[in-house]
Amino acid sequence: MTPRELFERHRPVLEAAVAAARGRGYWSPFAEMPSPRSYGETAAADGEAAFRARLGAPFAIAQPGTGARVGAERSPYGFDLGVTYPPPDVDALLAAARGAMPAWRRVGPDGRAGVCAEILFRLNARSFEIAQAVMHTTGQAFMMAFQAGGPHAQDRGLEAVAYGWKAMTDQVPATRWEKPQGKNPPLVMDKTFEVTGRGVALVIGCATFPTWNGYPGLFASLVTGNAVVVKPHPGAILPLAITVEVCREVLAAAGLDPDLVTLAADTAAAPITADLALRPEVKLIDFTGSSAFGDWLEANARQARVFTEKAGVNTVVIDSTDDPKGMTRNLAFSLSLYSGQMCTTPQAIFVPRDGIRTGDGTMGFDAVVTALVRGVDGLLSDPARAVEVLGAIQSDATLDRIAGAAGLGTVVLASRAVEHPAFPQARVRTPLILTVDAGDEAAYGEERFGPVTFIVKVRDTADALDRATRLARTRGALTAALYTRDPALAASARDAFVEAGVALSVNLTGGVFVNQSAAFSDFHGTGANPACNAALCDLDFVAGRFRVVQSREPAAAAPAAA
Repeated sequence: MTPRELFERHRPVLEAAVAAARGRGYWSPFAEMPSPRSYGETAAADGEAAFRARLGAPFAIAQPGTGARVGAERSPYGFDLGVTYPPPDVDALLAAARGAMPAWRRVGPDGRAGVCAEILFRLNARSFEIAQAVMHTTGQAFMMAFQAGGPHAQDRGLEAVAYGWKAMTDQVPATRWEKPQGKNPPLVMDKTFEVTGRGVALVIGCATFPTWNGYPGLFASLVTGNAVVVKPHPGAILPLAITVEVCREVLAAAGLDPDLVTLAADTAAAPITADLALRPEVKLIDFTGSSAFGDWLEANARQARVFTEKAGVNTVVIDSTDDPKGMTRNLAFSLSLYSGQMCTTPQAIFVPRDGIRTGDGTMGFDAVVTALVRGVDGLLSDPARAVEVLGAIQSDATLDRIAGAAGLGTVVLASRAVEHPAFPQARVRTPLILTVDAGDEAAYGEERFGPVTFIVKVRDTADALDRATRLARTRGALTAALYTRDPALAASARDAFVEAGVALSVNLTGGVFVNQSAAFSDFHGTGANPACNAALCDLDFVAGRFRVVQSREPAAAAPAAA
């Protein structure tokens, strides 16, 4: 189908996506549960078979490449993937990407939105295969890998397409301009306004959420007219390689150059990211990862608009609650989910030294600590259930971080290994929980990525709020949570966290958790504190990825009457 035909096919969902982004209510065109009803009776088996067929084999992709193949991915569940990828010929790859852009520009905003929507729906049809690839590169348990790696990532991609399409079409593509001149004939000009991309975009993938964090930048850049080079993390190449494969298939079928989207795989021993990021052809960069490299990109990739998500310290302030059991149950799940390997996981929980107020009286500091420890222990007491919550540890660095953090405070819950019933070699660890005093900011005041939680004894709630908001302003944060029975305190805390530039969740006790973020409703990040310089997804995330270039000429005179 042509780009125009794809646009007409997907116009209803694009219009619904724009409306959802404006209304901020719940909406998704992609089923989040891996059910046969939504994906077909054989989808799960077919997806796993497709994944297994890729193991120990070269990943075929017809793009400019050179040299020996690369790839050393190992599943955190205990086996080598054995998939190899063509290393890029960077000069040829960037030249091909730039060469593909003029025709992509001429497709126009509608056609580009239609092509991008088609890619996303094709990706959705392969969600089971992608889930297996995500699971066995990141360590996410299958259900999270399916949801976050599949439909939720696709939601974020479609959200970026919707924002880009809206931004590009806010003005008409052409108009006749007439300026009255009194008794003289008016000045009449025909004007066109064409959206053009900035150049080549570079998407730098992360090891823990390659699709969820990668799709917003990929689709925001693609829909706005740019070519995209996808540079996965060396430990999580396969999910993004499959994504690139689908992109190229759809582009070719639509009569477009597939080199609009290319894969740049590398190794940890011979990285190419820094060199790629400084190439003059690269005008847009999306990065999720460490603050050190994110800061380096912002300081050095001056030729590009750089969008970064970096480290932060997420906090919880407990003042009071009417539902202690619901609070501890909710927090226990938030701390345990994917072994804390989420950029939104709480790390520092501030509790007043004199305890918190509940409907049944005061709950002392030690009682709060005990409740949280019992909540985590109870949640993870059954190994079969525990592994579906915890997943597996993605990197050796996280294992080392857990071991090193044990000396930073008083251990109230030690991290322990859990044997996975299906994968005996899986690296599964429960959370480490420590108590510290408020003055031990060197311990809790920097991100310690993974299942490491500090319960911080503070003077009172005011002290807790001051420390939490100051950490957000100075160290960055993606999430903050508050538990209180006092509406006035909740209102003042909202103001304080708005000033600190971090999203706040209040009194979560049910099935919504602070480390979850829903596309079309929740803004992931704000760009207003050091943890990230952009939000997923708003107009600012897309508007700087294109320019409008106009052309004008005097209008042709109307033909004389016969």
